[in-house]
Amino acid sequence: MFTSVSTRASSAYKRVAAETGVQGADAHHLVGLLFDALVQSLNQARGALERGEIDVKGASLVKAVRILEEGLKPGLNLREGGELAGNLHRLYDYGIQRLTQANLRNDGAAIAEVVGLIEPIAQSWQQIRGAVPARGA
Repeated sequence: MFTSVSTRASSAYKRVAAETGVQGADAHHLVGLLFDALVQSLNQARGALERGEIDVKGASLVKAVRILEEGLKPGLNLREGGELAGNLHRLYDYGIQRLTQANLRNDGAAIAEVVGLIEPIAQSWQQIRGAVPARGA
């Protein structure tokens, strides 16, 4: 059965941050929650790999890949988002590829690379909060 992109994205948002008041959050806040959960998962994976906790590393990387694939990518409007949306889409695809490789090879450098790519975007997303007008305002 086919589900719409917005339905899949909404489901991902709810899974990632079910305990943080997702029901009343606006779209900007939801994406911020996804970025927070993504960075947290990546840091958990790095720590688990350093401690030799391969099962925790694997679960954390799977979660990070799902956030990219099911949460952040579907939220991009490739038709109206122009070059920025296209660049983010390619970045998310690259992140998914590198995290998959990191999981298979226990490659901490690949995880660190993705953290280095995602953290500035996540921080920028939080900073633009005041510049984004609220819907219905």
